Amino acid sequence: MKAGSSKITSLILNVAAIIGSFIVIIPIYVLVINSVKNPSEANSMSIAFPTEFHFENFYTVINKGKLVSSFFNSAVYSAFSVVLIVVCVLFAAFVISRNTSGLNKTIYYFIIAGIAMPINNVTLMKVLQTLKLMNTRPGVILIYAATNIPLSLFLAYGFVGTIPRELDEAALLEGCTPFKMFTNIILPLLKPIASTLIVLNTMSVWNDFIMPLYYLNTSKKWPMTLAVYNFYGIFENSWNLVCADIVLTILPVLIVFIAGQKYITGGISAGAVKG
Repeated sequence: MKAGSSKITSLILNVAAIIGSFIVIIPIYVLVINSVKNPSEANSMSIAFPTEFHFENFYTVINKGKLVSSFFNSAVYSAFSVVLIVVCVLFAAFVISRNTSGLNKTIYYFIIAGIAMPINNVTLMKVLQTLKLMNTRPGVILIYAATNIPLSLFLAYGFVGTIPRELDEAALLEGCTPFKMFTNIILPLLKPIASTLIVLNTMSVWNDFIMPLYYLNTSKKWPMTLAVYNFYGIFENSWNLVCADIVLTILPVLIVFIAGQKYITGGISAGAVKG
C-alpha cells in the first residue's frame, strides 16, 4: 500500500515539475523564436517557426539599441558592486561569527534587518546629492552594495558558523596573525558561499531596473535593463527587434546562472544550517 502511494506521489510531483518547466520555458521560447522573425510574423507573437530566419535582427538591435555601451555599464555595476559585497560580507561574517559579543550581535541584527526594510528613495537621493554621487557610476555601485549586503551577510554568517573553531586555535598556536589566519586558512574554505554570493548578486544587479531609473539621468550610463526600456519606447511596433533586444539582455545573466546553479544550491543549503 505504501509503495503504491509513494509511486502516485512521485508521479504527481514529476507531472507538476514538467508543467512548471513548461511555464518557464515557453515564454523564453516565444522570445527567442520571435527574435528571428520578420516584423509581420513577430507581431502575432506566435510559437510557430518563421518562414525565414532573420539573424540580422540582433545586429540591428546592437547598433540602434546602444547595447555595447549599456553592456559595459551593466558589467561595471555588477563587477564592482559584487566585489565590494563579497569582500565586506566575508570579513564581517567571520568577525561576527567568531566574536558573538552583545555589540557584534546587535550589529549583525541591525544589518540583516535591511532584508525586510523598504528603501526610502527620497532620503537616499538626498544623501547621494550631498555626497556628489547623484547620477554617477560609483553612486549606483554603492547603492547596490548597500541593498544586497544584508541578505549576503545572513547567508555567509550561517556558512562561517559551520567551520570549526579548532582551525582558528591551531593557526594561532602556529603563530599566524588573525589576518593571515583568515586569508590563508579560512578564506579558502569560504569558496562555496563566495561563489553563491557572486552568482546571486550578479543576477540581482544585472536584472535591476529601479535603481538606475531613479539615480541615473544620463542615457550613457544606463545598464541594459534601461536600454531595453528605451528601445521598446522607440521600436514598440517592431516586436522582432524588441524580442531580440530582450534575448541579448538576458543572455549574460542566464549564462551566469547556468554556470553557477550548483554553487547556489550548495551555498544556500550550507548557509541555512546556522543563522
